[in-house]
Amino acid sequence: MNTQKLLYKDKPLFGLDIGANSIKVMQLTHEGKQISVSGYGVIRFEETATENGAITDYEGLAKAMLELFDKHINGKITTRRVAATIPASNAYSRVMTLPASLSRKELDEAVKFEAEQYIPIPLDDLYIDYSLGTTTTDTRDVLVVAVPKKIIDSYTRFFELVGLEVCSIETTISASSRLIAATDRTAQTPSILIDLGSVSVDLSIYDKILVVNGTVPGGGDNFSEQIRDRLQVTLPEANTIKINYGLGRSKKQDEIREALRDQLDQLVKEIRRVVRYYEERTEGKSRIGQIITMGGGANMPGLTDFLTDTLRLPTRMCNFWGNFDLHKLPVPDEGDRSIYVSVAGAALLNPKEIWK
Repeated sequence: MNTQKLLYKDKPLFGLDIGANSIKVMQLTHEGKQISVSGYGVIRFEETATENGAITDYEGLAKAMLELFDKHINGKITTRRVAATIPASNAYSRVMTLPASLSRKELDEAVKFEAEQYIPIPLDDLYIDYSLGTTTTDTRDVLVVAVPKKIIDSYTRFFELVGLEVCSIETTISASSRLIAATDRTAQTPSILIDLGSVSVDLSIYDKILVVNGTVPGGGDNFSEQIRDRLQVTLPEANTIKINYGLGRSKKQDEIREALRDQLDQLVKEIRRVVRYYEERTEGKSRIGQIITMGGGANMPGLTDFLTDTLRLPTRMCNFWGNFDLHKLPVPDEGDRSIYVSVAGAALLNPKEIWK
């Protein structure tokens, strides 16, 4: 009897994503090659519950968490073990190329030295981790991720307060890349991943590993605010216009595009910056093949067409739901499907990677 297999089977986990103003959860199960959704849900909370990525209102967030589990779960969450994500904008990520001959101790020292050079926070105030990427005869790519301790410590304290066992914490982009690698047949093509959150846009280039990250201030909430100011409507009305019409064809198309011009120009500028970095890093031997969008802001009509036309790169939203068996669970509304990308990626984490 394979007792090790039984041990791992007894240690399931669920994904949990705490964003700027929402909590998302999802639990997945593996039945052979088929991945099934056991349960999922989302709830909003006051933005004042977090500050610069750290949880500040533990009581308010705990109240939202309890309401989520009591009233807003489709299906069931059957475990208290959590694979959590933090917004990529609150982390420092960078791919380093180091000699392949370095020992583990030398690698640790090299990572700390490089982190000290580019992160504007003392190392004593950071948690630093790294993963190994592509290796050649002479070099090895290393993805380094550093997060302020105050953010991670606030998460672990919160999970203790609500009675959850935190098993891992990673960035939203890292979790999203796991999902795309597992469910997207085109993932072998170097891709730009764009996570359009409520208050910022995180983007990365994925080429078997995450290569470079960037963050643009302003997200879906800012889109609504700019439409409100330009069209002189209320914020709820602006949000409805954004969701129903966005950049697509409508009587207000020109006004909406003008309202969002500065924010979209900034996004395009950052995308072009990371593309240049990637092409210089690969010495022109590899090219970006596509853009994949995700997050709550990705559902704005006309956005993928705008990015395709402006950047001359095929752009589409990440739609992973067809790869999972929901049994009799309802599929989220079309406008909400992309908000679950990061938490689904976290839920895909294999417990064997934790309890080795």
